[in-house]
Amino acid sequence: MKVESLGKEGLINVAKTSMSSKLIGSESTLLASMVVDAMMNIKTADNKYPVKNVHIVKCHGQSLHESRLVNGYILEGARAAQGMPLQIKGCKIACIDFNLSKAKMQMGVQILIDNPSELEKVRLKELDITKQRCMRILESGANVIMSSKGIDDFALKYFVEKGCIAMRRVEKNNLRRIAEASGATIALSMADMEGDEKFEPAWLGTADSCHEERVGDFDYFFIEGFKQAKTQTILIRGANEFMIAEIERSMHDALCVVKRVLESNTIVAGGGAVECALSVYLDNYARSLGSREQLAIAEFADALLIIPKTLAVNATQDATDLLAKMRVFHYAAQGATDEKKKDYCYAGLDLVNGKIRNSIKAGVLEPAISKIKSLK
Repeated sequence: MKVESLGKEGLINVAKTSMSSKLIGSESTLLASMVVDAMMNIKTADNKYPVKNVHIVKCHGQSLHESRLVNGYILEGARAAQGMPLQIKGCKIACIDFNLSKAKMQMGVQILIDNPSELEKVRLKELDITKQRCMRILESGANVIMSSKGIDDFALKYFVEKGCIAMRRVEKNNLRRIAEASGATIALSMADMEGDEKFEPAWLGTADSCHEERVGDFDYFFIEGFKQAKTQTILIRGANEFMIAEIERSMHDALCVVKRVLESNTIVAGGGAVECALSVYLDNYARSLGSREQLAIAEFADALLIIPKTLAVNATQDATDLLAKMRVFHYAAQGATDEKKKDYCYAGLDLVNGKIRNSIKAGVLEPAISKIKSLK
């Protein structure tokens, strides 16, 4: 069945099916909607949905219902100085991978001074080198500076005066993802081929806005509206670390399931419907053969019923009774001309009530590509 025939509601049901057997099954409606929105917002030009573009941030405190989806990237951390603005619109992001601290001579480099009064000039020159680096970054038009290394307090003063936001000791993995999303180039050094230093405006990335916000007990930095690549962040709230970790694992599974559905564009009925239908079809096909192959195909058809049987046993239902009823529906569906009987091919297990139901109407859906790969 094609995804278009069920629309967004079908995608949400696929995500809910993935979460139904997990700890967060009771809250799957809220989280499934978040997962589907996140995956649909990161579609690339070649119809791919990279899961790595959905960042998951865990924040301890409050309830699961406080979780939210952000159209951008969230960093754990605050501004480097309190004098910096809380929010900037029209961001020009500079990503640097070097220190903005007082310059020091390299190992093995010595300065021999005859006059003690010259010593202070050396110290001032060391400070001036860092000042010039800061001014070159600011002259390029940057108003958000992110460094994976340290930024000294005297260097922060120049950024505060210009009304910029600077963050220091940003994790390299986060810096790399922000650079990819914003279109920035990570500067490892400001040196050029002539031996001078410069910072090109072309190295800057762009975003609509960024702001600092306190969530729970921690400060977080939100960057929204990237221009180069689409990035989404799910901010998870929970009562304790174990709960949050379980929610993250469950949401990652759901993201991968929705990605498979969107890229393959096909879904199938869940609840053991596929395995039972295939078992019935192969059983009929085996009877048409007059060789030893009949035994192998019949055994494989029987083995497929292990999956719905295990589902029924895990739900403390009568597996033999439910499987017999489900096989009746699938026998009727295969080769039927009546439209009503054709719908019997979607018959799957309702393990809550111990009945057989239409899995499509019940919203129990799975990606077709996963079934194909598991059968292969």
